[in-house]
Amino acid sequence: MTQPIEDYALIGDLMTSGLVGRDGSIDWLCLPRFDSGACFARLLGDEENGHWRIAPLGAADGERCTRRAYVDGSLVLESYWETETGTVKVIDFMPQRDIAPDVVRIVEGISGTVRMLSTLRLRFDYGHVVPWVRRSDGERVAVAGPDSVWFRSEPPVRTWGEDNSTRSQFPVTAGRRVAFVLTWHPSHHPRPEPTDPFEALDSSLSDWRAWASQCRYDGPYKEVVTRSLITLKALTYAPTGGIVAAATTSLPEEIGGVRNWDYRYCWLRDATLTLGSLLTTGFLDEARAWRQWLLRAVAGAPADLQIMYGIGGERRIPESELPWLSGYASSAPARVGNAAVDQLQLDVYGEVIDALHLARSAGLPAEAHSWRIQLALLDFLEQNWRRPDEGLWEVRGPRRHFVHSKVMAWVAADRAVRTLESDPSLPGEVDRWRAMRDAVHRDVCDKGFDPERGTFTQYYGSRELDAATLLIPRVGFLPPDDPRVTGTVDAVRAELGRSGLVRRYSTADSVDGLPGDEGAFLACSFWLADALHLMGREDEARALFERLLTVCNDVGLLAEEYDPVSGRQLGNFPQAFSHVGLVNTALTLAGMEKRTTEAG
Repeated sequence: MTQPIEDYALIGDLMTSGLVGRDGSIDWLCLPRFDSGACFARLLGDEENGHWRIAPLGAADGERCTRRAYVDGSLVLESYWETETGTVKVIDFMPQRDIAPDVVRIVEGISGTVRMLSTLRLRFDYGHVVPWVRRSDGERVAVAGPDSVWFRSEPPVRTWGEDNSTRSQFPVTAGRRVAFVLTWHPSHHPRPEPTDPFEALDSSLSDWRAWASQCRYDGPYKEVVTRSLITLKALTYAPTGGIVAAATTSLPEEIGGVRNWDYRYCWLRDATLTLGSLLTTGFLDEARAWRQWLLRAVAGAPADLQIMYGIGGERRIPESELPWLSGYASSAPARVGNAAVDQLQLDVYGEVIDALHLARSAGLPAEAHSWRIQLALLDFLEQNWRRPDEGLWEVRGPRRHFVHSKVMAWVAADRAVRTLESDPSLPGEVDRWRAMRDAVHRDVCDKGFDPERGTFTQYYGSRELDAATLLIPRVGFLPPDDPRVTGTVDAVRAELGRSGLVRRYSTADSVDGLPGDEGAFLACSFWLADALHLMGREDEARALFERLLTVCNDVGLLAEEYDPVSGRQLGNFPQAFSHVGLVNTALTLAGMEKRTTEAG
């Protein structure tokens, strides 16, 4: 039975993550990294592709817990089951690891007596490989190729093998706790030291609360802002500081469609928006680590700059399909890797330079080689900004002169000018970058604006619109009260609006080279709220923001898109871009956001 995407909650250890459904089943878990093969892949197939459910004995397939919530200031999930014989709580989390990743599930009796059933189905390589399971000193160890998983309960409970799964059945009474620990390690390594599940719970709560306490935002919507920041932290790969776009692959942008992509990688364009939210809310260590990841990733020849990298900075992310998986709600194919890595997307040059400019302006100590890297990127962009590209939305159709790509080329030149004006001791030709900035500005205004309709278009010569043009006032290309900006905002809202939210663009003309449709894009909807605020339409901006908050699921998480008709979240989940949008719009409405909106 396919659960709605919004029925899932995230757990993680800052190196990987899993999704826990409201039915008590972990249906997605990649070990040991975000981009590793999943050992629970029911999310993209069925129960035979791996999952781990803990629920009251007799709970039907798909039956949900009574209620659930994260413990305040943490990524520790508590799910309550109220039954005829009593109430139990299941606590799910992944402690920040020392060596090996652990998944800990603690069943605690609240009242009465409830018999519980744990069903563990391990399937390595995205649900493809059934491991060999054996007993060892009262525990279970599952091995297949490079993967090994140890499974134990504390105290020990009755456990047996059945239907290629490991089952455990046990009663819990008020005050009794039974813990399960699942630990992964390379099969050729010795078993790591067992984790004490109860100590791990205490330390996990302490670690998360200490981190969340650094947040210096104390304005409206603080609870949802804090939850989004915790989610962004959970999507961070601690060893490098890279932030994955989402925890999943292949969750569809249209149920039954083919718009299914792997988002377990780090996109450069996320850097500017993510850095802004981290810097403004006080998380300087994370902002510094993200900048360091960025500088390592973009090092090298500017012509070789990629739009995305692996969480360790890897460049090769080949795309392939997993034919043994039916796809989420039969939305095939399921994919791993992402062929968009080879696309030309000129906007990323502007986004990288903007991110580094923002870090400098916010007071992060400058890196000696950072400015030299930016000059090299500018040299490349100066020679190439007139080329067509695949654009922000990674279209798989023909290259075009996308307006947003040109605007971000303007941003690159503008930030270089601003940097040199603020620090003339830096090497660089400020007049050269002023000339480039002016040339790009004229080009966009002459070729990317439709004077008959009073709006910027998606690409030169097109009559189609693009929600990315909502960023024009945000980045300072034109002031918010310019008639070309207000005309664009109103046109995008009217033509791309869907039940008050915003689509990225129209899919009717197949600009992206793909069949089918998609939902409203949540980041774009936050951009609309930002644009309305900048234009002085405060009430409309706040109303839209509060509408977007209703899209969050019961534990405050957002996917990439939303279908207002069915009321379902769509796309990979949880989506960093959506949560960055939420944080930045809340900061904008509170007057705290650190952005450049003065026109150049």
